[in-house]
Amino acid sequence: MKKNLFLVLATLLLITATVVVNKRWLSNDAGKPATTKAANLPDAPNFSLKDLQGSDVSLEQFRGKVVLVNFWATWCGPCEIEMPWFIDFQQKYGARGFTVVGLAMDEEGKSVVAPWVEKKRFDVNGAQLPLNYPILLANDEVAGKFGGLIGLPTSLLISRDGKILKRFIGLVGHDTYVKAIEENL
Repeated sequence: MKKNLFLVLATLLLITATVVVNKRWLSNDAGKPATTKAANLPDAPNFSLKDLQGSDVSLEQFRGKVVLVNFWATWCGPCEIEMPWFIDFQQKYGARGFTVVGLAMDEEGKSVVAPWVEKKRFDVNGAQLPLNYPILLANDEVAGKFGGLIGLPTSLLISRDGKILKRFIGLVGHDTYVKAIEENL
């Protein structure tokens, strides 16, 4: 009986936290192009992180592009489900000023992430492809700048002028991403 009560309370807490985060980060215009009331949208916090080659990369470097910032980890099953979509989006929309930026949240850092990225291939339209977008080594400090994470994956769509357009918590559908990206290119 106590276990069931605990599970119900934990579930309610998770739902409440999700609603609070969504209200904090999303305005009623979040799904519309950034040109409609962009002043009401929150600015994406800048960060500087190391990529897998050891170079510093900042969010500011992508200014002028629509950016999908994706918090993920090598152990995250739902994250792996999204990755072929992101590879496809990078191929399809890259020339139109779009990029995905993967922020790896593995506590072990590069020692786990680099070999995983090197070896991993994803089925994208029948072809086995590696990740084709920047992977950066992230941490809780950077996640905190974005309001923290309830879980992985968590992604944020950022406008060309650096505004947070949409926050995706957990695994969302392919078409949900496509709609949000295409509306803002």
